[in-house]
Amino acid sequence: MTSLQENVKKVLIVTGGGRGIGEAVARLAAAQGYAICVSYVSNRAAAEQVVAAIINGGGSAIAVHADVSVEADVLRLFAEVDARLGRLTALVNNAGILEKQCRVEDMDFERVSRVLAVNVVGSFMCAREAVRRMSTRHGGSGGAIVNISSRASRIGSPNEYVDYAASKAALDTLTLGLAKEVANEGIRVNAVNPGIIYSDIHARGGEPGRVERMKSGIPMQRGGYPDEVARAVLWLLSDQASYTTGSSIDVAGGR
Repeated sequence: MTSLQENVKKVLIVTGGGRGIGEAVARLAAAQGYAICVSYVSNRAAAEQVVAAIINGGGSAIAVHADVSVEADVLRLFAEVDARLGRLTALVNNAGILEKQCRVEDMDFERVSRVLAVNVVGSFMCAREAVRRMSTRHGGSGGAIVNISSRASRIGSPNEYVDYAASKAALDTLTLGLAKEVANEGIRVNAVNPGIIYSDIHARGGEPGRVERMKSGIPMQRGGYPDEVARAVLWLLSDQASYTTGSSIDVAGGR
């Protein structure tokens, strides 16, 4: 069976692709022949460093500033990719935030709104724009979407990040519903659910050493690395996963 994407230029947007899991995905995808758009919000230097590394390695990449919680930014992001890289064939919804660790009773409205705006609304808007370009209903050649969720969606992260966990549970449901909605339009939609991964997200949550504190509770007795998550993402994007949609892969050391 041949893929709808066979002989089609592979163009991938990685939201929040300047560091951590997003950076690992962007670099690995470039090595596998994707033209890459790295979107970023605040750290332009990091995004441009990823792009430079890809170009120096013989690949094609651009960096675009875009806050996925702002619809106008999302529209501009996808328009720039159309103009500079060509028609989109893949999206990794990686951009996400969390706030300082606290209990639900101490969360204010603004905090919860920020988390949901980026992690949920932003992913919906990016998925919408991707479908408009990739769906065979719209003249596309098909494609794949991978949402970066979290094991927190099923654990709940009590006393730390219940709002973040809830946002990732919403992303799991988006994955399932959208996968069924576009399954006959050449688009596959899946998720990767990382566990405790070495990245700077823990510092942003107020505990840089969180992986070390929690690794004894992981069956494999260690934290994971962004490259390990990226390999799962790239498999789901690839034709090797041609009959996989609406699924999620845990990359969590058994936790």
